[in-house]
Amino acid sequence: MTPRVLLVDDLAFMRSLLTDIIKGAGMSIAGEAENGQQALESYADSIPDIVLLDIEMPVMNGLLALRRLRRMDKDARIIMCSARGEQQMILRAIQLGARDFVVKPFKPERVVNAITRVLQVDGLIPGLPDGRA
Repeated sequence: MTPRVLLVDDLAFMRSLLTDIIKGAGMSIAGEAENGQQALESYADSIPDIVLLDIEMPVMNGLLALRRLRRMDKDARIIMCSARGEQQMILRAIQLGARDFVVKPFKPERVVNAITRVLQVDGLIPGLPDGRA
């Protein structure tokens, strides 16, 4: 199975950077959105395996989009992304159902590890041979 990732960020260069990271790890892009409203529409159209969701965006921010995505699909796998690694924001995102949190600027291995871990926990991709997730 090739994991399909929905990228949601208002900055085109961030989506491009994430696309390179995701494709470089052998995953595919299910779709892209530049705000939370587009994320809801794209999610419904593509049903991705996982969503990388920025917090600070116009039209609808990531926390509201997270809340609405989880209402649409209680099993939605969402990893939040933000340039602000504030503890309170991370805690709020996790309380709302985010599975992980990646701080910008992105380290490619951190992005790939977060996606892989979430998909392994849910059994969508095999775990590591030694049992680590």
